[in-house]
Amino acid sequence: MKKWLSGVLCGVLCVWSLEASADVTGQAPDFTLKSSSGENIKLSELRGTVVLLNFWASWCGPCRTEMPLLDELYQEYRDYGFTILGVNLDENRDQANLLLDKIPVSFPVLFDPANSTSETYQVDAMPTTVLIDRNGKVRYHHRGYKDGYMDHYRTEVKELVLE
Repeated sequence: MKKWLSGVLCGVLCVWSLEASADVTGQAPDFTLKSSSGENIKLSELRGTVVLLNFWASWCGPCRTEMPLLDELYQEYRDYGFTILGVNLDENRDQANLLLDKIPVSFPVLFDPANSTSETYQVDAMPTTVLIDRNGKVRYHHRGYKDGYMDHYRTEVKELVLE
């Protein structure tokens, strides 16, 4: 029942928020999360790199659509001082790992089962994507995902890596 309700909520929030995209300013809140490789990753240690945070969950359909496209974006720009951190919000890490077996990605995947980082970043739609510049400032905040968003991400990433 909980998974079904979460899926319905994701669908409602994603549809409601498809067009929501805003420039957000301010220092990106720091966090440390465990990665799928077992190491801890601390956001502040990535200063000097453009970071795309992507908050996702295994039960979110748009997240599944977006993940391989994000991986392509990562492959395209990673040599230019860009990285993606996929922040998974599943309570059960096994669900995330099952999805990653089906849709593997080459960027780091972090786990936030208590949703503390997602709350700090005010994630209220799935997926949520946050772009952080080399100085650690939040520059873009996107709620939801639909076809065409990757074009916006690509333009924004290119802008930030060229600064």
